[in-house]
Amino acid sequence: MPKVRPKNAFYAQSGGVTAVINATACGVIETARKHQNKIGKVYAGHNGIIGALSEDLIDTSRERPRAIAALRHTPSGAFGSCRYKLKSLEENRREYERLIEVFAAHNIGYFFYNGGGDSADTCLKVSQLAETMGYPIQAIHAPKTVDNDLPITDNCPGFGSVAKYIAVSTREASFDVASMAKTSTKVFILEVMGRHAGWIAAAGGLASSADTEIPILILFPEVRFDRQKFMNKVDQLVTKHGYVSVVVSEGLKGPDDRFLSDQGLQDAFGHAQLGGVAPVVAGMVKQDLDLKYHWAVADYLQRAARHIASRTDVDQAYAIGREAVRMALKGENAVMPAIQRVSNKPYKWKIVKAPLHKIANVEKMMPKTFITRDGFGITDKCREYLTPLIKGEDYPPYRNGLPQYIRLKNKLVTKKLKEQFIV
Repeated sequence: MPKVRPKNAFYAQSGGVTAVINATACGVIETARKHQNKIGKVYAGHNGIIGALSEDLIDTSRERPRAIAALRHTPSGAFGSCRYKLKSLEENRREYERLIEVFAAHNIGYFFYNGGGDSADTCLKVSQLAETMGYPIQAIHAPKTVDNDLPITDNCPGFGSVAKYIAVSTREASFDVASMAKTSTKVFILEVMGRHAGWIAAAGGLASSADTEIPILILFPEVRFDRQKFMNKVDQLVTKHGYVSVVVSEGLKGPDDRFLSDQGLQDAFGHAQLGGVAPVVAGMVKQDLDLKYHWAVADYLQRAARHIASRTDVDQAYAIGREAVRMALKGENAVMPAIQRVSNKPYKWKIVKAPLHKIANVEKMMPKTFITRDGFGITDKCREYLTPLIKGEDYPPYRNGLPQYIRLKNKLVTKKLKEQFIV
């Protein structure tokens, strides 16, 4: 009898990339290579799930082990990402038929999707192909989101490094402002990511500690913005310390429940396109208190800063990729490897299995117990949660003063289908 070829795997990156999403890719590919008797090749989608629909598949087997290993310390999405959410089977059956055609043409039986909440939904839909359309596919979701808003998992790969960047940047900028406050800037405002959940903003609170106290105000999306209350706090802290640093989430809402920075635009997922709340708040400070200010938007810098990534985050991102493959080899489907915190002191964690139907399209907000009563700071309980996630350094190699990141060959496999699919 002819030898049965092992099924190939499809891996794709989705949504906003992070400093450590490639570490997860590294975990997937390196682990799969150790089991070539069960998993053939790993094909990566060029630009996420779009690569599957358009049959633009990258053959990762053409990359040397050294190049794949370098993914662990390289930021962004090495294979290209996308913001594209599959509609339901009823709304667009052709998309699913196309996936099956591509998977069947390239002998793909494993699907690893590396992304956030919307990606979990896509992965769940793909996992149901066997039942709804008769094609066997094992779909495993690998969590990734700087917003840290996926349920069940203690935290999300990508968040720890963003949190570290924001904590460090807030501390450094605050030192700068403090030194100039007598005759110059009194208020520094840093805008960070976070549409509905204030996890990243909360990380700014870590900049102030018992041995390095800094006046910091945090504006969470979970707490409706009260302009007068905020101005009173700013005035109090500037009077006492001479300056104040403000960390504001892009998703800050006013009493009317509207985003302060909502310009009426939408992204590819249908979400409000945010950004620009820092100058809005700064303008209010100028108008109400007539204080000199500076503002900054962390934007892509916070999620691309691999040079200052958290060692905890890197280790967890790699482990997520490794365990995703191991779960697939055990026959699992429609699941996600999740991080479970075992203890805080010492900090210990492990990977557990979580069902996708409890994760897709569900957001995890900041607990009320993590936010101080006045709504402008983090509690000790929050600090205890956040601190282990930013610990440890994992610097990339440097050459001539610059970090050395890998750019893969990303060789596409030959297309086997005649029909082209336009996304």
